[in-house]
Amino acid sequence: MISERIFRAYDIRGIYGVDLDVNVANLIGRALATYVNGGGKTFIIGRDLRLSSKPLSDALISGMVSGGLNVEDIGVVTTPLLYFATKYYGANGGVMVSASHNPPEWNGFKILLESGFLCMGMGMEELRDVALKGTFKETTHGTIKMNPNAIKDYTKFISERVSVKGGLKIAADPGGGSCTVLIPDVYEKAGLKVSVIYGEPDGSFTKHPPEPNEQTLNELKEVVLREGASFGVGFDGDGDRAVFIDDRGRMVPSSVVLAVLSKHYLRRNKGAAIVYEVSCSMIVEETIRAYGGKPILSRVGHTYIYEKMINENAVLGGEASGHFYFRDTYGFDDAIFASLKVAEAISEDGRRLSEIADSIPRYPQIPAKNYECPDEKKFIVVERLAEEFRALGHKTVVIDGVKVIMEDGWFLIRPSNTQPLIRLTVEARNEEKLREIASYAEKAIVGEIRKACEI
Repeated sequence: MISERIFRAYDIRGIYGVDLDVNVANLIGRALATYVNGGGKTFIIGRDLRLSSKPLSDALISGMVSGGLNVEDIGVVTTPLLYFATKYYGANGGVMVSASHNPPEWNGFKILLESGFLCMGMGMEELRDVALKGTFKETTHGTIKMNPNAIKDYTKFISERVSVKGGLKIAADPGGGSCTVLIPDVYEKAGLKVSVIYGEPDGSFTKHPPEPNEQTLNELKEVVLREGASFGVGFDGDGDRAVFIDDRGRMVPSSVVLAVLSKHYLRRNKGAAIVYEVSCSMIVEETIRAYGGKPILSRVGHTYIYEKMINENAVLGGEASGHFYFRDTYGFDDAIFASLKVAEAISEDGRRLSEIADSIPRYPQIPAKNYECPDEKKFIVVERLAEEFRALGHKTVVIDGVKVIMEDGWFLIRPSNTQPLIRLTVEARNEEKLREIASYAEKAIVGEIRKACEI
């Protein structure tokens, strides 16, 4: 039996031993083969370092092969490396066995097809239905082979697309996750000196949780200051998110990093498109416009950013959560490559990261405030709020929840995809306006939730 709840907005994810095990993995492999009409197609399979990833990967591969798919197993890699390998080797698709930044007891599958990522609204429902019904096509078995060259080919590919001057020194914290298979080699090949902490593979994440944030990166901050590094970078469990620490030991907001990279890319690519999502700071759009670029607004989520990257032929993309996307890497998000490009930007600028970041305006922000709202009501509430704000004459953007743009700031109201919550993000040009806008938005949210729950 398969639980329907593991099929989520962007991937398949659950707790190992509770709603995800080798039997479920095998059935998902068989369902995927049926969904893509398997016979003779080739898929690349990679996995992260979680203790459950090897048995889940083996079971998934067994199911895929029984459905007629040919599989190339590239072993323990980062999620961006899996995406790279799928395109680089011309495969029909790829699956990464990972739960990204979730706690170690979680695991799951990220599925990439030739048409794009498998997600809700783009094929996930059909795959789910095949898996739940067990209606698998009978066919001859596919083949399995190991591909031992993926890490080498990836390292060569990205190092050829980076030029760092002056032998910068950086500090890196892969946290025992998938980036440990690339660090320090990938940096040394690019001409960087690197100090690494928690660089040994650790599928239980005993040093700190696999999500890079203010709490988990305290040791990295100390290393940056002690070693006099140009910057520090912390990675999540599967290497698709990067969080940066400047040379003064301060965390640099991802929107500021995106602004730094936007300047860097637009100096070389005049008029190019850059993708950013609705919760990014105003400074991102302002920077893109100031340097002659074309700002492209997107929904939150790698599926949507990737689609925009391809459709707009964008050189760069980013999210406030620390995902950075590059045309250089087929449009995918790649944390290792992001850190190399930050190093390249610093080496060309000549200033330290702290100086570059401080030269970019910062606007006060309330990053995310949650309001409880039943699952069956939350989407209706946000739709009604969008109608209300439009009726009041506000400028609204409704590609992802509702974003209301005001003279001195904005607020974003989004229903959570996974929890009975509505989330509010606010940014303004000063603290007084921030409080004013937040109060206005909060009253509207609370009032609409109350009305919806009374009906």
